Amino acid sequence: MRRGLAVAATVAGLLAPVCALHAAPSGVDDRIAIGFQGESLTNTSGGGGGSLTWLHNFSADALAGVAVEHQVLANSHWTFGSLNGAYSMGQGDQRYTVYGEAHEGAGNAGDRALNYHIEAVGLVGTYFHRLSVQLEDRQFFVDTVSGNLPKLGVSYLWNPHFQTSVSYAYSVGSNLGTRLLAGKIDLYEPGLNWLAGFSFGQATAAVLNPGASVGETSIPGLRVKEGYVGATLPLPNWRSEISLILDYQKLYSPFVDSKRFQGNLNYIFHIGNHGK
Repeated sequence: MRRGLAVAATVAGLLAPVCALHAAPSGVDDRIAIGFQGESLTNTSGGGGGSLTWLHNFSADALAGVAVEHQVLANSHWTFGSLNGAYSMGQGDQRYTVYGEAHEGAGNAGDRALNYHIEAVGLVGTYFHRLSVQLEDRQFFVDTVSGNLPKLGVSYLWNPHFQTSVSYAYSVGSNLGTRLLAGKIDLYEPGLNWLAGFSFGQATAAVLNPGASVGETSIPGLRVKEGYVGATLPLPNWRSEISLILDYQKLYSPFVDSKRFQGNLNYIFHIGNHGK
């Protein structure tokens, strides 16, 4: 759940677990993803960042990726590298995907150094080509915050154009202090795909934007409300696609009341054997 829950469900999907669940049907394929982000945060100068990712499908069932990303927010900045991979098995009405990811790096919050370590493993079962159930455990060690965040998610493809998803995450151990309910809608239309989602509950700033502590990652009991919308435009003549996601978050507690708006622009293009 990095760079906001919207990104975890969407843009981060290009870099981590979500993309790992959808291997290219054409088999061997390479994709390059370039991402840019800008954001505002209450009582700060805001921030932004960028990322570069390479994804490789060894087959329709196996995917691996590597990425590098740099982020700045207020007086914090951090850089990390990412590795992810997934493997699918099974046929017909019962198919399973196992995946894993690791994000390792470091940065600074003001004049104080911070570390950045997030790892996750998960399993997705898909039944009858429509119903998917996800089990995931994500471990955080970011700045002064640590803990495990198990998650259960369910999605259903109602028809070829409409899918809904819900998930619930509850942290275990240490001071992660997170309980989040999230939902998402995907609309697949010829020429343009749409998405929208929400989340609410309790979380630390480390979960919502790891590394961007700005003095908040150690404050427990932060409540969060989030909503986001986005669209993806395929560009078949360029063998690519472009997506834009707009995300709004409100974090509040007796000690904190902050609002954040994010814009995420991503461009993905295919190289190699795409289309065979």
